[in-house]
Amino acid sequence: MARREFKFVGKNIPRVDGVEKVTGKAKFTGDLVIPGMLYGKILRSSYPHARIVSIDTSQAEALTGVAAVLTAADIADVDPYYNGRPVIAIKKVRYAGEPVAAVAAEDQEAAEEALSLITVNYEDLPAAVGLDAALGKGAPLIHENLGNNICSHEHVEKGNIEQGFAESEEIFEDTFTFPMVYHYALEPHSVIADFNDEGITVWSSAQHPFQVRGDLAKIFGLHPTKVRMIIPFLGGGFGSKSYTKFEPLVVALARKVGRPVRICNSVTESMLTVRRHGARVRLKSGVKRDGTLVAREAEIYLDTGGYADNGPAVAIRAATRVLGPYKIPHIRSDAYAVYTNSGSAGSFRAIGAPQTIFASESQMDIIASRLGIDPAELRMKNFLKKGEELRPKLRGMDANLASSLKTLVSASEWRRRSKKKGAAMGLACGATNAGATPISVAMIRLQPDGTLAVFAGSTEMGQGVRTVLSQIIADELSLPLEAIHIGGADTKVTPYDASTGSSRSTTLMGTAVLRSARDLKNQLVKIGAEAFRVKPKQVQLVDGALICGEARLTFKEAMARRFGGGGGELIGHGDVGPEITGTLPVFWEIGMGSAELDVDEETGEVTIKRYVSVADVGKAIHPEGCVGQEEGAAMMGIGHTMFEQMVYEGGQLVNSNLVDYRVPTFSDVPKEFHTVLVENEDGPGPHGARGMGEGGLVSVAPAITNALARGYGIRIKDLPLTPERVWKALREKKQQK
Repeated sequence: MARREFKFVGKNIPRVDGVEKVTGKAKFTGDLVIPGMLYGKILRSSYPHARIVSIDTSQAEALTGVAAVLTAADIADVDPYYNGRPVIAIKKVRYAGEPVAAVAAEDQEAAEEALSLITVNYEDLPAAVGLDAALGKGAPLIHENLGNNICSHEHVEKGNIEQGFAESEEIFEDTFTFPMVYHYALEPHSVIADFNDEGITVWSSAQHPFQVRGDLAKIFGLHPTKVRMIIPFLGGGFGSKSYTKFEPLVVALARKVGRPVRICNSVTESMLTVRRHGARVRLKSGVKRDGTLVAREAEIYLDTGGYADNGPAVAIRAATRVLGPYKIPHIRSDAYAVYTNSGSAGSFRAIGAPQTIFASESQMDIIASRLGIDPAELRMKNFLKKGEELRPKLRGMDANLASSLKTLVSASEWRRRSKKKGAAMGLACGATNAGATPISVAMIRLQPDGTLAVFAGSTEMGQGVRTVLSQIIADELSLPLEAIHIGGADTKVTPYDASTGSSRSTTLMGTAVLRSARDLKNQLVKIGAEAFRVKPKQVQLVDGALICGEARLTFKEAMARRFGGGGGELIGHGDVGPEITGTLPVFWEIGMGSAELDVDEETGEVTIKRYVSVADVGKAIHPEGCVGQEEGAAMMGIGHTMFEQMVYEGGQLVNSNLVDYRVPTFSDVPKEFHTVLVENEDGPGPHGARGMGEGGLVSVAPAITNALARGYGIRIKDLPLTPERVWKALREKKQQK
């Protein structure tokens, strides 16, 4: 069947929100000023683990300009817990930085001064910071109602693991560690809340407004229709603004004071609000000597911090993603989210994948090296084919893994470059079960002047979702982009969308938008058919008009014909649910990469000479946007591979700023950086698209450590690859000679 020609889909059109952003017209939550708004600040615990004996707020309340001080006593009449955490500390703190009080004042200065006037008496408790401390014998219980510090456990089993290892000819067992890392979105978390007789209104930097709405309704005992979430632009998210963060606290403060309140985090405060899970992964794999994988056993511990947040969801994904995109007859995987006395961990781009794929893809190269098999050939030999099952209860593989690896081998010149003497070159492959909850609803309203107002609840956070949705609509309805207007999410106006995350928006909201455009198209065609006195299939949409032979009716004229004047509107509706694929995941996201390195053996400094990334996107709706997402993901991977780590000492986060916590800069970009898009048009989204934007992250760490092992003979199993760590490994290798 001939491929459809598009005017906008597959083209690198200017971003529809580009001018707003570069001119400063785009408003973020921190830019908004609501009439009567007060300014809030949060007092945070200085203890990692302690009982709250007393709080004296009298001096703060007496300060000129202070309107109210919030403590746990003010939320005794509500359901104070969400995602396993309290709105504000109740009787106890479980990490240094946990909110214990909050102030609302007429200006920021008064709010900050008031914090210094609040006296909190604590009873210090033994702290368990880090996995070893929390899992050790006699570890302090972070939640006393539990018998240990295990937050959640996910178990996966297929075949018979004991039989698998008995049948194996070689067995490999390794342990890998992955650091806590911070998202560093340019915009820290910001919330404005108003609570009045009509209900709750919140302006927030939230990726999942409908989920936050649900949490707020539950906490404050209101019907969800009484809670309104308004989401302007977000200055980046990467999962840090998934789920509910401190919106309930700001709502509670606004409720107490009876006026709108705004709280905007500093970077330090956002680092204490959410981070990626640190991890320890023990991986045992059994193989035949020809490289055939027979059995894999994984034991994963994830540092989820003081509260659950979405640690259980991360554990569920980690237990699957550690298996790799491989056909393994016998598997047993256990992932544990573990409570520790540190800031809570949550969603972070490709949850549970960077930690586990680092382990599994590193071990694949260890296996290849011992067996004398080319790493690319070992992977090709064991890949799942389309339709084959990775683990029980999940949809079979829907992507052509071999096609992507062949593309990587070709684009990276693997066969030639990796064979050079001393070549420090490595590769890795990742497949993640992406897509999240498959529920999205969209609405398109055709105005009397022929323009469209689009209502879609996906959050624009820099990933370009408004542009992609506009492209899909423009091609379906044959309209110029200027005629299409998409605003931000507003739960009182925009239809339901489960979330913005897990690479789901183009696939799921894109499908809902496409269906709503087709619904609208059918209504227009019906009007045209009646006007032209022909059958609907004889009417076409061309450049904002209905066409049949020489007859032509613009959308504006069609509206006037339907409604007899200058009013009225047509509304197209579209939704998507579990029927899109049936069994989850909605799609498998595929990402592969190769790295070439130089190492200064005197200092241990690693330089990435060349990095090639391959992304199976199904269909690239906006190719440049896809490349930007892939390379942005790879740079995040370079960060946690090379230098990013949150460091705790004595229960305190000691590098909670962007001087001591280093993120990648332009100087860290590989000298050569290539991205190749694979477009097989076999995804479940519009025109065969599948989600992307996370796959580019997961192969970076193992590709780099595999390159170190191949080129310099050092296998490092603990990230990040600081110069000191690399130098020590090189020194130990020399001493062993």
